[in-house]
Amino acid sequence: MKILIVTEAWDPQINGVVRTLKMTTRLLAESGHEVRILTPYEFFNIPCPTYPEIRLTFTLISNVRKRIDEFKPDILHIATEGPLGWAARKIAISRGWPFSTGYHSQFPEYIHLRFKFPLEISYKALRNFHNAGVATMVPTMAMLETLRNRGFNKVVHWSRGVNTDLFISDGEKMQRGVGPIFLHVGRIAVEKSIEDFLSLDLPGEKWIAGEGPERKQLQKKYPNVKWFGWLNGPELAALYRSADVFVFPSRTDTFGLVMIEAMACGTPVAAYPVTGPIDVVNSGVSGFLNEDLKTAIMDCLQLDRTKVAEEAKKFSWVSATKQFFAALRPIPNFLK
Repeated sequence: MKILIVTEAWDPQINGVVRTLKMTTRLLAESGHEVRILTPYEFFNIPCPTYPEIRLTFTLISNVRKRIDEFKPDILHIATEGPLGWAARKIAISRGWPFSTGYHSQFPEYIHLRFKFPLEISYKALRNFHNAGVATMVPTMAMLETLRNRGFNKVVHWSRGVNTDLFISDGEKMQRGVGPIFLHVGRIAVEKSIEDFLSLDLPGEKWIAGEGPERKQLQKKYPNVKWFGWLNGPELAALYRSADVFVFPSRTDTFGLVMIEAMACGTPVAAYPVTGPIDVVNSGVSGFLNEDLKTAIMDCLQLDRTKVAEEAKKFSWVSATKQFFAALRPIPNFLK
């Protein structure tokens, strides 16, 4: 099958959406499918306000239509709700094509945190976007129920996996001191609630890996924290293995791939009991969930790292890709 995936999130961005789409497309290709990724980099684009790594497409819809027709897809999946996604949606609807969508990020909450924009207005626009498709894929059952309660009527579960070739508990570690190491990896932005972690009085050291609009401000405010910037591949795996606890303070993520990457490296996760962590962390085994984040963090120090790594094996990219493919719907030949 020729599968076209339309997304605003792609290389050189470093985030969970990109990692998810790259692993999914790789496994689809290994299964014999031909996958084409359509991104803003093929058109005139500008940086997204407050998230410049994301590029927003500004082009005539005829240019998008041309790219789609050049590929002649059997299946259309729209991964993101940006201008390119809306353009692909409009083309599909005009032709009567079935298409699926992905719900990767809680954008209404992000926008509300930044600009105090009313949540219901954002959700109304997203309901309109996603309900026109045949399936809206979400990474956790908690997120599925949340969207159903908000009027999304075609929601299906598409889980996530972990790269068990890269993220393993045995391997190199980074140089560290004697005290416990508390680590966070991710984009440094207001919706990630990183200051909930940084402001805690903890023994040992706090490490942060990532970039984002809040880094300069937080780095100045917390000079004793060790800042790494973006890491990838073996360096990132070594970082996870070097930490005693992985701290995930976000209340807005739909999943949080970094949690299962840390777990696969044997590092337990401390988080709030909210959407994302509640479907990822087995509290008391692979980490702890608690509204008192410091309590969750300190409790994690007592966990068996071998059991933590075992819990991560529940998340398989092979199984997740089978879920993804099962939710796709082919475009009937008479509509092409």
